[in-house]
Amino acid sequence: VPGVARVCIKKSKNILFVISHPEVYKSAADTYVILGEAKIEDGTAQAADAVKELKAFEEKATKVADAKEDEEEEEADDGDDAGLDKKDIELVMNQANTSRAKAKKALAKNSGDIVAAIMELTV
Repeated sequence: VPGVARVCIKKSKNILFVISHPEVYKSAADTYVILGEAKIEDGTAQAADAVKELKAFEEKATKVADAKEDEEEEEADDGDDAGLDKKDIELVMNQANTSRAKAKKALAKNSGDIVAAIMELTV
């Protein structure tokens, strides 16, 4: 039978036997002979892969939104360190992997306590 690109045989609720590019021959009135390499497709595995892709996309979108927020905060940063040591700000920035504006805000909120500022930004 020409023109058959794929044959699927459903075994159970989520498992399919798939033969891509099979050789199909018609034997009797309703009987066909199918030759080719059968591969198992698991519907639950495909659903899990789709969920993983969706989560990866959401994480990427969150990172982009956070990056935009950081840029906006840095643009809004007035340059006033409010009596904070520049080394303390840089330390908080590096340890918490955050923007200068967020580091300054956390240090100001915690009265210059470096550890508390880092914990606030990372936990």
